[in-house]
Amino acid sequence: MIQRIQTVYLLIALVISGVLPYVFPLWTMSDGKEFHFMSDATYTIVFGLTTTLTLVSILYFKKRQHQFVLNRLSIIFNLILLGLFVYRSLNLSGETLAVSEKGIGMFLPIVAIVFLALANKAIKKDEDLVKSADRLR
Repeated sequence: MIQRIQTVYLLIALVISGVLPYVFPLWTMSDGKEFHFMSDATYTIVFGLTTTLTLVSILYFKKRQHQFVLNRLSIIFNLILLGLFVYRSLNLSGETLAVSEKGIGMFLPIVAIVFLALANKAIKKDEDLVKSADRLR
């Protein structure tokens, strides 16, 4: 399981979506308070879904097609999360609740998407290798 490169990519994506949001704030409000993902239920649910899908994908190491589909679903949830961040940062342009400084936490879904895409590429390569070996039999 761990010797496959897609598992390493999935573990990195799991750390990015499951651990780092606790460390880095999403943004800093105009009054100086940091806004973490646990402050809003929507962000908590989507981060939780992404983390759960990535963990389940790691556990499905023998079923490459299921892994591929779960990774795509996780990429979709990360894109939804990224869209929510962009909407929130562009929608609240007033000074009362404005996002004055974007934190590194807003860019975590982008990095997770990159690692999930790399994992899907490695899964596809493994699947093609197995299919070519089956043709030789």
